Amino acid sequence: MEKNTVIAIVLSSLVIIGAFTVQSILFPPEPFPGNLPAEPAQAASVPVNETAPVTAELPGFVVQDAPATVSDTGLREERRVIETDLLRVEFTNRGGDIISYQLKDHSNGGRFIEMADNVTERNRAFSIQLGDAEGFPLDQLFHIHEISPNAIGFYRETTVKNSDGTTSTFTLAKQYTFYPGDYMFKLDVIIDGKENMNGLQFNQAAYTIRTSPQIGPEWHPGQDRYEYRKFFHQANGKKRTNNLKENQTKVIQEKMAWAGVAGKYFTLVALPEAPVANAFFTTRTAADGRNTAQMFLTRNAFTGSRITDTWRFYLGPRTEKQLNRYNIAMNNAHGLSETGIDGVLESSGILGPLEILLKWLMELFYSVIPNWGVSIILLTILMRLVLFPLTKKSSESTLKMQELQPKIKEIQDKYKGNPQKMNEEMAKFYQTAGYNPLSGCLPLLIQFPLIFAMYNLFNNYFEFRGAMFIPGWIPDLSQGDSVMLLPFTVPFVGWTDLRLLPVIYVISQLIFGKVTQTPAAAQSNASMKMMMYGMPLFFFFMFYNAPSGLLLYWTFSNLLTMVQQIIINKMMHSKKQALKKA
Repeated sequence: MEKNTVIAIVLSSLVIIGAFTVQSILFPPEPFPGNLPAEPAQAASVPVNETAPVTAELPGFVVQDAPATVSDTGLREERRVIETDLLRVEFTNRGGDIISYQLKDHSNGGRFIEMADNVTERNRAFSIQLGDAEGFPLDQLFHIHEISPNAIGFYRETTVKNSDGTTSTFTLAKQYTFYPGDYMFKLDVIIDGKENMNGLQFNQAAYTIRTSPQIGPEWHPGQDRYEYRKFFHQANGKKRTNNLKENQTKVIQEKMAWAGVAGKYFTLVALPEAPVANAFFTTRTAADGRNTAQMFLTRNAFTGSRITDTWRFYLGPRTEKQLNRYNIAMNNAHGLSETGIDGVLESSGILGPLEILLKWLMELFYSVIPNWGVSIILLTILMRLVLFPLTKKSSESTLKMQELQPKIKEIQDKYKGNPQKMNEEMAKFYQTAGYNPLSGCLPLLIQFPLIFAMYNLFNNYFEFRGAMFIPGWIPDLSQGDSVMLLPFTVPFVGWTDLRLLPVIYVISQLIFGKVTQTPAAAQSNASMKMMMYGMPLFFFFMFYNAPSGLLLYWTFSNLLTMVQQIIINKMMHSKKQALKKA
């Protein structure tokens, strides 16, 4: 097998991998007023019309305001803020919901990462709707109970009109508890009914919690081609991945240990203690045109007059360091163990151990020289040195193939009308010459697992996010490099930045193909020339917005392989000269 062919196969495989990572493309979200970084709000009040009761109709029963009490008459919409060392969370007493959930240690465009993104007045984060996912979120004003600096409660008396015409009155309370140094919070849902309360049941559902409409960071279709949203859940001890395209939905009716939605670097994971009837995942566009990646978690119906359900939600970085904490009780404030929520991490599957080794080596280099770009270069050098024997073996096989080519051509011409006889004669010839046709391909095929593991590592490694390599050129290894902003958006491809690294990569690929091509390939047909010159051009457009860390690895790997090939060519030339003299 020709070297260029194998190389093209490798790069084409990477194209396919990249294509599968491009999930539903969202429109840029419009900022909700609560998303803006601001000083902690103190009872910013908005007058409401209490004479117009809020009613949410569901097939079978109606949720309506209970008769107003003296304490209800002065209710106004208010906001509250809780801050920890990691989080800034803003609440509204309308529904007792979250309207902003910011990660203070992570930013995007100079602003905190917003994990309650695309919030609207009718679609807030962690709102409750009675019944299943097709219901309406409660929109009444709740009373506020400020429990502590890290805990807040909301409560409201609510009346349910049952399908048989009777009514049930209960107090619905939501209590949020946060912990220092922790990206996970606890949400307790309490339903405390009066004498006429006999449970909540609608198609086997009591109530549904809806997560944030979208998680951050903000991303743009056509530009952030390497960002995505995926849904995950764990059932029967196994993680399952749910890839939904734009405007799709999926209902999960398995008994789940957890469910989550993840982007490339951040994730939201729900761990219910209450019995969950089903989970509803959706990416359908909202009425105002905003795209979503939202979960609706439905609690089973119950009988009786009182329940207290505990839900836990992780909203934070998608990293092993943070997610693995919840597998060991002593490592987290919740006392959780063996949750398995680290299943939302991207993995190379059976190549996972190899990826862990590569990550360990790169972190070792970083501990010596604290620059992730330098770590990529050092790891690439190490890998090329380790693979040099295989590269040399492949080159020797290619040289041997060139020497045997005249005789192979002779056999092919002689028996072109008899394929079976031709194969027999070729096998005899290879055996006599002591040549194995697979010897040229096998060394390169052995490198495939390493290539795939490195691709996944460089494309998803969280530490690359915001990591600067060269100031003014490559300020973030998780994003494309930028020489300057273009005064316009390039039609069809949507480019907004002038990037230098993709140009260097393509040049290195062209030189790489020229240096590694065999004399026979140089004189071969147009398809080989198309592969040599056309494929790099195709990759230029395909990977123009690729993470600079990934392009840095590919480019430097090409340069090192060229140097290796020049050395091998000289060694082979010397060997041929020695054989001639002998």
